[in-house]
Amino acid sequence: MYAQMVKSTGTGVKSTEEMSAEERAFQARIDAGEKIEPKDWMPEGYRKTLIRQIGQHAHSEIVGQLPEGNWITRAPTLERKAILLAKVQDEAGHGLYLYCAAETLGVSRDEMTEMLLDGRMKYSSIFNYPTLTWADMGAVGWLVDGAAIMNQVPLQRTSFGPYSRAMIRVCKEESFHQRQGFDIMMKMAQGTPQQKAMAQDALNRFWYPALMMFGPSDKDSVHSAQSMAWKIKMNTNDELRQKFVDQTVPQAEYLGLTVPDENLKWNEEKGGYDFSEPDWEEFFEVIKGNGPCNTDRLAARNKAWDDGKWVREGLMAHAEKKRARKMAAE
Repeated sequence: MYAQMVKSTGTGVKSTEEMSAEERAFQARIDAGEKIEPKDWMPEGYRKTLIRQIGQHAHSEIVGQLPEGNWITRAPTLERKAILLAKVQDEAGHGLYLYCAAETLGVSRDEMTEMLLDGRMKYSSIFNYPTLTWADMGAVGWLVDGAAIMNQVPLQRTSFGPYSRAMIRVCKEESFHQRQGFDIMMKMAQGTPQQKAMAQDALNRFWYPALMMFGPSDKDSVHSAQSMAWKIKMNTNDELRQKFVDQTVPQAEYLGLTVPDENLKWNEEKGGYDFSEPDWEEFFEVIKGNGPCNTDRLAARNKAWDDGKWVREGLMAHAEKKRARKMAAE
């Protein structure tokens, strides 16, 4: 257990000797598997890490509606339109669950939105890639939601109670999203040669961005060690990436599609696939705001924020009137 370390690890995680009495008691609760609730004492670093992670997660759910919402009216059948519409509605709900969880830490969703718009908060890099064809809706559901589930299922056991509980429903709904995407890919792969080629092209373009969703390699991850010590994260980036590859490659083979990695091969000794690393320079460029769709995504969020100003002001005015009436009655 991390609380039992007796010397600094070089990872930014405090040793037991470096902790205050409160921090030691807090870490003991974490190590015992207890949930931390909003009114419990917590280190400021724990609170800030949660705000950063939950805020990024919430923003990703909201921004993730944009590439999919663009395809609702262009889906090939009425059934597909209805399914995609329901999925986009689910993503909006996930964002709201997560904003609510973050608000228990003393930050408002307005503050988090402002941090997103001015660059102090991020969202998942995957949503800065364009969705060019209907097959991309399949790739997004199968690969992107598949990677999201791989990340999120362990978070049902995360140490912060509100986050853990929110993830239970989110994961159930995300599993349907993945099945929806896989179903699209299966129909395309079993269709005409042109449709199968579209499915293969979508896989080619989304494979490496999906691998990037787990974050940088463990050796380059700034926050992982402390987040693991606090059980905010339950697995390392590389562990989850390996698990995703091992699960997804057989699915691609079932579809009759080829994973775009010449180095991909089964490693009997480790019981998993060897695979090529993503282009991490590309990843960090996208994070900096230089991806294919960064400008468009933030422009859409800024427009929504500006267009919704009158609604926020109206709600605040209504709440103030109610408060004034209540005080007058007392």
